[in-house]
Amino acid sequence: MFGQRRVDPTAGTHYRSERVSAVNGQYFFSTREGTLEGPYFTRVDAEREIGSYIRRMMQANQLAASRVY
Repeated sequence: MFGQRRVDPTAGTHYRSERVSAVNGQYFFSTREGTLEGPYFTRVDAEREIGSYIRRMMQANQLAASRVY
């Protein structure tokens, strides 16, 4: 998919992939920022934490945008 997100400096190709992966029986999820979060004991735990991670990132962005310099 060719496009540009708000936070991207230029347009580019973004590939869709499975966000949750299993390594040695532990589950991780990857982020747009290129980090691998985990480990989690179950896939359900990892998927639940994706939502928590997104909420934390959105709150951090809102906080940064609301600061007056």
